[in-house]
Amino acid sequence: MSNGVQTLAAAREAGSSECSSHFSVGGVAVRLTGDDSAAVALLPSLMAFRAGPGLPDIRVRVEWIDQLSAAPGAQLFDSGALWRLHECEAGFQFDFRAPVFGEQPYKRLLVDRDFSQATLQMSAEVSAAFPYAAPLGYPLDELLIMHRLTREKAIELHSCGIVREDGAGNLFVGHSGAGKSTTTRLWMEREDVEILSDDRIIVRRDSAADPGEHEVPSASSGQALRLRDCFASRTSYSAQDDKGMRMYGTPWHGEAAYASPGSARLARIFILEHGRGNVLTRLSPSQAVGELFARSFVPFHRHEYVESALEFLQELVGAVPCYRYAFEPNEGAVERILELRD
Repeated sequence: MSNGVQTLAAAREAGSSECSSHFSVGGVAVRLTGDDSAAVALLPSLMAFRAGPGLPDIRVRVEWIDQLSAAPGAQLFDSGALWRLHECEAGFQFDFRAPVFGEQPYKRLLVDRDFSQATLQMSAEVSAAFPYAAPLGYPLDELLIMHRLTREKAIELHSCGIVREDGAGNLFVGHSGAGKSTTTRLWMEREDVEILSDDRIIVRRDSAADPGEHEVPSASSGQALRLRDCFASRTSYSAQDDKGMRMYGTPWHGEAAYASPGSARLARIFILEHGRGNVLTRLSPSQAVGELFARSFVPFHRHEYVESALEFLQELVGAVPCYRYAFEPNEGAVERILELRD
């Protein structure tokens, strides 16, 4: 090993006890473990999403490997940028590369088919030369959550989530350039609203009976405490029933850089497009599913993931009214929605 790698290895051997950190995004709880604090350090973008110890949905163990070699086996998907996906005997293998780090992968995620148990292998050689190559650096954090959502009734949408003072949550869905940042600005100028994200929102069932809820034993009673909404926003609805949908902020923001760990009851969905006259058109369920699917983050490399997404979207549009909104970038765009009566 080089001197840098030897120094890094010696530092890791000096830490005898296991370290851990926890975070939660969109109702998905992640536990990160490793031999030292560097292995489990959360990026600044994830700090607001820190969670207390509990029963995680995903467990990730970070390990340091002298050098990672090219992946064997069939390749399932090539992002054309930072990562490639391979299928392996136990599940899946994500290899991450960047020109600045050389030809070989600088980190590798080995994960089971349920996306519940994973090992994250970091190249000690690269980490010694480039300390900023963080274990959970983008896009690994989003890929992990996005794939886990395929196992649950949930989806990530290209959208901004705006919560009014009364707790009503409006979701504005759109491709890049459709007007999400403009919509965010217009609402902030008009009302005291909370922005959950200006670019990516996770939507899931709002149900106290969901099997995906996180539970942790109570120290006093031994019973389970529910943690699904431990990061609920100050404006979110109280849990008065077990039906409906909820939207969650994510760390993956847009140009306006809004990224909140809050959540809110979802009242309406608007498909944004530029137009004249601020025209709202109620969409049929089939139209709404097609529009939302085209603006969703779904792993397309496996048909069961696509089927899961479509099934959930059908449930979503059956529970929440969905409109196409051809809007003008002025205060009238906000007023039109405030006047809306379903």
